[in-house]
Amino acid sequence: MAFNAQEALRLVNRYIGVDGGYLGDFSYRTHTDFYPEYCGIYDIFPDELDGTTRQRFITILRGETPDRQARILRGVLERFPPDTKARQQFMPVVEDWIRQLDGAPAVASPMPIASMSAVVRQALIDAENLIRTSGPASAVDRVHTALHGHMNALCAEANITLPERPTLQVAVKKLRENHPGLAPTGQRSDEISRVLYSMAATLDALTTLRNNATPAHPNDALLGNHEALLAINAGRTIFAYIDSKVRV
Repeated sequence: MAFNAQEALRLVNRYIGVDGGYLGDFSYRTHTDFYPEYCGIYDIFPDELDGTTRQRFITILRGETPDRQARILRGVLERFPPDTKARQQFMPVVEDWIRQLDGAPAVASPMPIASMSAVVRQALIDAENLIRTSGPASAVDRVHTALHGHMNALCAEANITLPERPTLQVAVKKLRENHPGLAPTGQRSDEISRVLYSMAATLDALTTLRNNATPAHPNDALLGNHEALLAINAGRTIFAYIDSKVRV
């Protein structure tokens, strides 16, 4: 799961409580201290956001990855114990959200390494930061950039000729057709070939989403969190598979 606006408001209004724009008994300072003290998260800085503590909390919660959302919810239960009837009644809902978030599938981001270009390394770092601070839709472009740049670099390393300014789809197609490390072998090679060829449709969709439903361009409608995470995880899967095969 990923928190939508309605779920965040239910948590704020039905469990924590709001008074005059303040969330529970948080001050600006204690809200900032909450993340390292109760959640074990040290790179969230509410003072960099506009709005009340309530608005900042909702923005932060919705922008985090599922595992960090679960840590924030555990922090909420510790920081605001169920000492009222309303909290006691709503606590099972929060605990259920935590269980769902703990079980949310996620594809790990490729780790930036020295052999990657500076552009690819920075795009991977930017993607992780944007998921946390601005939401998954803002990170789709950076995942696309990292994938595109890395595929171009892998072609260059293997002396695979690309046209001038190749698209992501073209770079992956050239790798798939010409790199010996991507030739399917072993058990069920025919099915593996079909999976590889299906990547073309995934990459085409990823590029379309990046161009038309993310902040990479001035688009009116952006991807929801679930859909943006799907696009990000698809890009990460392709990145990790191709990189692992050609670097064996």
